[in-house]
Amino acid sequence: MSTPQVSADCLKQLAAYDTPTVCNVIELFDVRPRNAGFMNETIRACFPKLPPMVGFAVTTTFRSAAPPRSGSVYAGLRQQIEAFGELPGPAVVVFQDLDEPTCAATFGEVMCTTYQSFGAAGLITSGAGRDLEQVEDIGFPAFTNGTICSHGYCHMLQMNVPVTVGGIVVEPGDLLHGDCNGVSTIPVEIASEIPDACQELMDAEKIILDYVKSGSITADGFSEAREASQSAIDKLGIRLRGK
Repeated sequence: MSTPQVSADCLKQLAAYDTPTVCNVIELFDVRPRNAGFMNETIRACFPKLPPMVGFAVTTTFRSAAPPRSGSVYAGLRQQIEAFGELPGPAVVVFQDLDEPTCAATFGEVMCTTYQSFGAAGLITSGAGRDLEQVEDIGFPAFTNGTICSHGYCHMLQMNVPVTVGGIVVEPGDLLHGDCNGVSTIPVEIASEIPDACQELMDAEKIILDYVKSGSITADGFSEAREASQSAIDKLGIRLRGK
């Protein structure tokens, strides 16, 4: 697994912004279609009040509807943990649950505590989770399609392979950003430029927000504020695209 370097300082700065703002900035670079690169409504934050999660994908396929041919419930944990060390930053463990429908929970307190202890930033699964109170208590971000009380015959199949979660393909090593609004990938080639651009975008949006909160507003004034805001955003986009 080979992933371009993104500095620890950049990751920290990315975590200071919400995922919608990050998505808006990615759009300005025009490096991918506007309807690509983010997970759909099936993937939701278990703990919406936690701050944004930023990290690199360690991917795994998963089943729980029938016993594994060999190994235990936690077979594969060591391989995942060893993969953390190959990343340029904290891991985000990403599971594709292959059972249809989802049979049982992908994770619980033990798995999440283990991942966190080895430096993981969070977990995403197309399946379900459990032990949510305990996982929230340790402050470990988790994103799922629901909650199921049992782990069934949970076992891992393939690791560090492309997986499909929330309607998108996640490759091993992909940079992910997630919060209460959802999860997006971040193209690593533009990652270092995103934090400063996020602040500039927020400053541009603040032109409208300040006007509509001013207490003295008119339709003409609103139009002027919108034009000023959009002009600032357009200039930002031109600079980011290098045109």
